[in-house]
Amino acid sequence: MNRLAAATRSSLGRKMIVAVTGLMLLGFVIAHMLGNLQLFLGPEALNAYAAKLQSLGPGLWAMRLGLLGIFVLHVATALKLAAESQAARPQAYVGAVGKVQATVSSRTMVLSGATVLAFVAYHLAHFTLGVVHPEHADVGLDAAGQHDVFAMVVAGFSSPLVSGLYLLAMALLALHLHHGISSTVRTLGLENPACTACVRRAGMGLALFIFLGNASMPLAVLAGLVGAPAGA
Repeated sequence: MNRLAAATRSSLGRKMIVAVTGLMLLGFVIAHMLGNLQLFLGPEALNAYAAKLQSLGPGLWAMRLGLLGIFVLHVATALKLAAESQAARPQAYVGAVGKVQATVSSRTMVLSGATVLAFVAYHLAHFTLGVVHPEHADVGLDAAGQHDVFAMVVAGFSSPLVSGLYLLAMALLALHLHHGISSTVRTLGLENPACTACVRRAGMGLALFIFLGNASMPLAVLAGLVGAPAGA
């Protein structure tokens, strides 16, 4: 804890915190997406996956709270860095191309990050807590006596509004990752100067992979490819 407090006192330390917490959140995003993609395997697969997570009991909530702490630390530290960068930027350099590009990038990261944070709160209230659109959560049990998560997801994504918000958030997440991945590699000193473009393309590719994976679910439901009655 003392090391963490010490790290927050320097700009370099704060950048390292953003980089490390960003990698941890990226790992969660990928794992979460892969788990949710079991939607395409049918109700049995997705509901069994959800039941397995629920069987962790207090451990699941401990992981959720830990993840929330990492997320808050990432966002708060990134916002502090952005504010410091804005305050330290001399007005005389506003016309310089490099400075203008850096400003646009910084503003994009803050906007996309803040929007994704708001979406995470909405997503938890919708699918985890059931306090938003409670009619989507009230789907009963499946044939195996498990909470019918498959029916809940289909009901949620059947709403164009819900799917639209989800797709918008995933697009902003991809934009955030596109900039964030290359920045993280650079901050951790892992970037090879001879392959800066390679890192940028890899970041773009991973961001696109995550967007397409997450976007495929609401689009499939809206198109009637998932959740439609047999023979429809």
